[in-house]
Amino acid sequence: MPPIYAIETFRPSHAVGAFIGRARRTIVEAIDRKLAPLDISHAQWIVIMLLGDGAAATAAELCKILIYDPGAMTRLLDRLEKKGVLRRVRAKDDRRTVRLELTAEGKRLYPRILEALVEVFNRLLRGFSKSEVRQLEDLLKRMVANA
Repeated sequence: MPPIYAIETFRPSHAVGAFIGRARRTIVEAIDRKLAPLDISHAQWIVIMLLGDGAAATAAELCKILIYDPGAMTRLLDRLEKKGVLRRVRAKDDRRTVRLELTAEGKRLYPRILEALVEVFNRLLRGFSKSEVRQLEDLLKRMVANA
């Protein structure tokens, strides 16, 4: 297959990366506005969602998924622990491993965040068919797989 872009005609502001960046910013800002009454930041609600979904259980796993510096992650987890949203628990089989668990407060926030995500995505995807959204998801998965 021939390349998609050519140096002679490439316009970064009109390339797929620019549109993905703008879409991400639009999504994050919309979700942050929706979740403002809960007093949780973008980074905090993402951690709550990843722990609640079972996509991550340790700080190292969160760092890998979110491409976060371990020091920054520690500070973020400290804030969430101070808010009573999560707790650190030593693994019984390996005391070096610290697992992260949502507290009752974190479990209470999880469905509220999920509801906000669904509402925001449905609003931003207004006018798209389900098949168009699935196609977009598949195309983005292929792009990530090409990396």
